[in-house]
Amino acid sequence: MNIERLLKCRMVAGLGWSLVSGYFSIFGTIAMSSGGSSSISRTDFYADSDPGIRIYLREIRDPSTNGDNGPILLVHGARVPGAASFDLPVPGGSLAEDLVKAGFIAYVMDIRGYGRSTLPREMSDPPERHAPLVRSNEAVRDIDAAVDSIRKRTGRKRVSLFGWATGGQWAGYYAALHSDKLSHLVIHNALYGANTPQPLVGQGSDLEDPNQPGQLNPALGAYRWNAASSLLAGWDKSIPLDNKNEWRDPAVAEAYVHEALASDSAAADHNPPAFRSPNGAMEDSFYLATGRQLWDASFITVPTLVIASERDFWSRREDRDLLMAHLVHAPIKRLVTIPDATHFVHLDRNEHGRQQLLDALIQFCQARSAP
Repeated sequence: MNIERLLKCRMVAGLGWSLVSGYFSIFGTIAMSSGGSSSISRTDFYADSDPGIRIYLREIRDPSTNGDNGPILLVHGARVPGAASFDLPVPGGSLAEDLVKAGFIAYVMDIRGYGRSTLPREMSDPPERHAPLVRSNEAVRDIDAAVDSIRKRTGRKRVSLFGWATGGQWAGYYAALHSDKLSHLVIHNALYGANTPQPLVGQGSDLEDPNQPGQLNPALGAYRWNAASSLLAGWDKSIPLDNKNEWRDPAVAEAYVHEALASDSAAADHNPPAFRSPNGAMEDSFYLATGRQLWDASFITVPTLVIASERDFWSRREDRDLLMAHLVHAPIKRLVTIPDATHFVHLDRNEHGRQQLLDALIQFCQARSAP
């Protein structure tokens, strides 16, 4: 299936993104048109971060329960926003919904520059005019705005925090500053600053200045355009089967691409369609991949779970070893490696690591949930 061609045909035919994505929204309340439980509701709202910056959040909950395991915030990675990462409208595509079924109140967010959150005005200019946008210090302030909003909305003093890839790095950074607002921290497939090769974003990658080895490429720019093919290439490569559909549901893969492109109103202006993502995450990833820490895990004082996929192409074993060594004040620290799992394990089929991820996440956060 040529996903880019399919999307272009749908857009030319005049199908709105709300129809393509499978959601219908009125006054901030969302109902799933497919793949979701009828007892689970979704509500969109915003939280204020820095002046002029509004952060989009989606609440996923079961109104018939109290969410006894408390609120949990899911933080996306460097390119694809929150709903496209964690709340796809197809069976097996919503980590958030599965957590709700386990007794949590789930929230997904968009960091500034992503999805429905405020885009820096520089993202309207050609990317080469500005330095990389949305560094980790800004992402952490957005997470803080989201956490405070969730605490106020639920009446809970503490929130569980889960971050995937760059989102895990942001979540750890946040926990180092604000452990007092968290009940649990879960870091999944994240870089930490180990000084060991990382060919994707480290030395020898396109992020390195070809004229000054070890330095960031000054041509990186403020943001980048991401086409559908770029979303599936790494995932495909890490699946050890010729038939990728045996490992992941093709409906999940298609929904992932659809929702990522739907996150940017300018996607249809490109051929093939593409969405923007800020490059600050890539600058920070280059530093982390070349041995530079951006935060210190010794400041984290909440129970912390580190989850690694064995086939992950992003984080390294040395990142996890260093992180675990630095978690000296976490009252509980645990490392779980999911055998044969990919970077996208939460979107793979249950028998290929997704269920193991869910079990580890639920068991860890469920056992010591704060009121």
